[in-house]
Amino acid sequence: MRVVVIGAKGQLGSDLVKVLSGQVVGALKQSDLDIRDAARVREVLSRLKPDAVVNTAAFNRVDDCEDDPATAFSVNAYGPRNLARVCAEVNCVLMHISTDYVFGGEKRSPYTEDDSPNPLSVYGTSKLAGEYFVRNACPRHFVVRTSGLYGVAGSRGKGGNFVETMIRLAREGKPVRVVDDQVLTPTYTKDLAEKLEQLLRTDRYGLYHITNSGQCSWYEFAAKIFALTNLRPDFASTTSEAFGSKARRPAYSVLESERLRRAGFRPLNSWEEALGNYLAERTAVLNPAPGSSPR
Repeated sequence: MRVVVIGAKGQLGSDLVKVLSGQVVGALKQSDLDIRDAARVREVLSRLKPDAVVNTAAFNRVDDCEDDPATAFSVNAYGPRNLARVCAEVNCVLMHISTDYVFGGEKRSPYTEDDSPNPLSVYGTSKLAGEYFVRNACPRHFVVRTSGLYGVAGSRGKGGNFVETMIRLAREGKPVRVVDDQVLTPTYTKDLAEKLEQLLRTDRYGLYHITNSGQCSWYEFAAKIFALTNLRPDFASTTSEAFGSKARRPAYSVLESERLRRAGFRPLNSWEEALGNYLAERTAVLNPAPGSSPR
């Protein structure tokens, strides 16, 4: 299988490139391919001739999307539309990564793929538009919604993901205030990448929810991070209203991987186990043993 990974330097993209190993014929960052440029998308994919394209690229700074909806829609909606049209032309599979933020949080039980979206933010709306473009323009597609991603690629810089931000703030001795009224399932990109690779080998096309198992609030997630790293910051819960983010987030956005189970796949492990595995891998990457090479 010849695979092109778009967004290859991001947290999920980096893990996908590793999982797919010798199958990747294009590990593309934004400077290699801006998906907003339809002509360039056609040129690159026609040259590489992939069997599948995995799009992890997104404008995912949720609050910034409120101030810049034009960029949000150009990257999150029209970019995937360009990919979908060209993938249909060259007869290859398109796997597109979406988000739990397409939901409004009205439910208090996990959202299935059959539930109706109701995004609350520009980010969520732009990602939902991208889903619709992919599903309508490319017959052989996988649209995968996931949630709260964190991966080792984000640990190489300061504050590259939520876990790293919590660790950094604690070590700097700063007060840590985390919302306790937004419930989701944080997902380790290595676990997700492995499941995406398995799914990509099938022809079970369609819409999927894929996250680690279980659920927690951001506050509970942070508490687990501090417990596993033996950090004891000035730590307390707060509310979304008090935190004052510009974009509205769903109060509940846990995803049920119903179609994945129906397709015969085992669910991902629990978010607690995934966090422990991430912290162990993070330690190995940031503090490599003598004579070894960092990932």
